[in-house]
Amino acid sequence: MSSKNNPTTAGKLTAVLGLNWGDEGKGKLVDILAGKSQFVARFGGGANAGHTIVANGKKVILHQLPSGVLHPQTKNVIGNGCVVHLPTLIEEISELEKIGVNLTGRLFLSNRATILFDFHKELDGLAESKAKQKIGTTKRGIGPAYSDRVNRKSLRLGDLQNFENFAVKLRERLEEVNAIAGMPFRFDEGREINLYKDFAERLNGMIVDTSELLQTALRDGKTVLAEGAQGSLLDIDHGTFPFVTSSTTTAGNIFSGLGIPPQTLESIGVAKAYTTRVGEGPFTTELENKTGEKLRDIGAEFGATTGRPRRCGWMDLVATKYSAQLNGTTVINLTKLDVLNDFEEIQTCVKYKLDGEEIYTLPATIEELERVEPVFETLPGWQSDTSEIREIKKLPKNAQNYIAFIERYLDIPVKWVGVGVEREAMAV
Repeated sequence: MSSKNNPTTAGKLTAVLGLNWGDEGKGKLVDILAGKSQFVARFGGGANAGHTIVANGKKVILHQLPSGVLHPQTKNVIGNGCVVHLPTLIEEISELEKIGVNLTGRLFLSNRATILFDFHKELDGLAESKAKQKIGTTKRGIGPAYSDRVNRKSLRLGDLQNFENFAVKLRERLEEVNAIAGMPFRFDEGREINLYKDFAERLNGMIVDTSELLQTALRDGKTVLAEGAQGSLLDIDHGTFPFVTSSTTTAGNIFSGLGIPPQTLESIGVAKAYTTRVGEGPFTTELENKTGEKLRDIGAEFGATTGRPRRCGWMDLVATKYSAQLNGTTVINLTKLDVLNDFEEIQTCVKYKLDGEEIYTLPATIEELERVEPVFETLPGWQSDTSEIREIKKLPKNAQNYIAFIERYLDIPVKWVGVGVEREAMAV
């Protein structure tokens, strides 16, 4: 039998996925695992995601690039499920080059990925300004870019490889955009075409069929790490709709967003030791008091992409379990445990009350979710420094008890515990 179709020759596919509303601290674990992976691949989302990594004392913030770029032996893929803002991508590549990171032969962009233009960002802001119900969008153009894809109006990275046709398509699309009522300014068609001609030349050789690239890698026994963006509760189908992103952020999109067939997946779920959210929408465990401010200040909870202060609250185990089940989560990375070091008591939400009835999962409608009341269980804090500890079994007893409580509730083991911002600040 040909090895091409023999699943026994498949490599290892691992995913790192956020279990809440994003900002869970996925970047650090991806950075650690990327050193052991031959490919790191983004399967959805765009430059609205901010991945912050601290390496050798330097903070690196990635919006569009996979986190594997910091490992010279790792190849990096932006899959067909992504929307790509080329000015951001080129800027990130240039900034990495300044600190000695060479991506030649290490970065591959799907020829089927959607291009996100600056006019998408303007349309995003225009829609948010007119909406009666604010979504809290980052105004990075994600929704309009995905809308163009669904409406079959989008241009894809592969179009850049036949630039004459690309220029015709872009000119036609810009004529449509410039005619939209309320647009703050007209886009110069000639300027935009020249700009993208420069981008096409800069990205020459990087735009390929990444589906075939990854399928071949897996058939050859290579390891592929799928990097999630945002979090599961922002999923367009399964999140807290309509306060969600415009793409599928859960494990199901890995196969479609990278163009690979379904196969065995090690699904790593990332969750903070407390819960945060950016933007509008219901947040059952939110603390709009001094405790919430303390979490925000200690945890430096401000968006890597927008700088917006994050809303903070106690860990919502109901929502986390819901997401873990959606993703087939096999192991947990609990992050930012050190933020809780000074708390005398720690609360966790173990069930909801909806109109007097106890429930153990997320309601489907936003109206019901807004009426939900959290039911907390209180655990004792540990009130000691954990930032230098590198083994879970050496954490303070009450910290270990907190982790064990989470494991029992989710019925999933915690394998990694983040205890600081540095790359090496991880207890295992």
